[in-house]
Amino acid sequence: MKAVIFAGGVGTRLWPLSRKKSPKQFEKVVGDKSTLQLAAERLLPEFAAEDIYISTGKDYIKMVQDQLPFVPLENIIAEPDKRDVGPAVGLVMAYLAKKFPNEPVVILWSDHLVKKINLFKDIVIKSGEFVSQKKDCIVFIGQKPRFASDNLGWIQTGKTQIEIEDIEFKQFEEFKYRPDKETAQQYFDNKHYCWNLGYFVTTPKFMLSLFKKHAEEIYETAQKITEADTYEVFMDRLLKYYKEMPEISFDNAVLEKINKSCAFVVVEDIGWSDVGAWEALKEALEQQRQDNITKGRVLLENSEDNLVYNYEDKKLIVGVNVDELLVVNTDDVLLVANKKAVKEIKKLVEGFQGTENEKLT
Repeated sequence: MKAVIFAGGVGTRLWPLSRKKSPKQFEKVVGDKSTLQLAAERLLPEFAAEDIYISTGKDYIKMVQDQLPFVPLENIIAEPDKRDVGPAVGLVMAYLAKKFPNEPVVILWSDHLVKKINLFKDIVIKSGEFVSQKKDCIVFIGQKPRFASDNLGWIQTGKTQIEIEDIEFKQFEEFKYRPDKETAQQYFDNKHYCWNLGYFVTTPKFMLSLFKKHAEEIYETAQKITEADTYEVFMDRLLKYYKEMPEISFDNAVLEKINKSCAFVVVEDIGWSDVGAWEALKEALEQQRQDNITKGRVLLENSEDNLVYNYEDKKLIVGVNVDELLVVNTDDVLLVANKKAVKEIKKLVEGFQGTENEKLT
């Protein structure tokens, strides 16, 4: 079985820590390791190093090599241009299909936290077994929701179709994209909905058949790029032809058009969190909502429900009688915001383009 970890985004929701020159997945936001390192290491030892692939941008190849020295260079698939997730998935599947067309592959993301690692790996492996037996299908891995999130996508599930040991494979019904708060509460109260993590298990051959049917331009360009005998030739063709890819999300290109009869869902509590935004990181690390989450030299008095990250060793951040704040201090930016203002942070940073602050993005 193969695993692909996508690590190409910039991540403005974790600004000012996450920048174009060093995106969030390469930064130490949880302990002393990056989320990319955590994502790769939790696959070991069930996955051998040569079975782990990284999809990233061309500017981040060295960062991937530095942080994951055990991953072979030819397993790093680096996009020369940003073309959204649709082309990125199509390229990876075409690359793997040249050698492993019928071998199960799991798609994962580099900016997530998973606390129940053994359960997570058991689900991945069992899903691989299911795909091998069922053939021509896809298994989505969903998180049992902890609250009514209106910032995440949801999956509606149907009846259990088969059970492998203690893992249930439910019928996939429909994707539900970021709902309003009232609808999210309805999903949360209904046992037939789960959080959509973007994790899935399938085979390269089956996924390519979906691209050929629903996104032919991506399919044909990916085939042209992967007509290479060596990694060097592949990289040359990637540089030459990837720009021809249309800019489209994976959901719009393929997933929204999938026949639900060949799609299944596993729903479990794997302790998953998307730590690609400050408020999500706090929720992942807190025991209770009123907890303060801190990093570096921080002193808080009579304060609760704050996240304060200080990346300057020579400076002490002190907070007195403050609640629900995000404070992030780097060597060139000090961010102070209400915990509910993460969407506004993203808009602010996007507005830096063409201004004197663009160098801070």
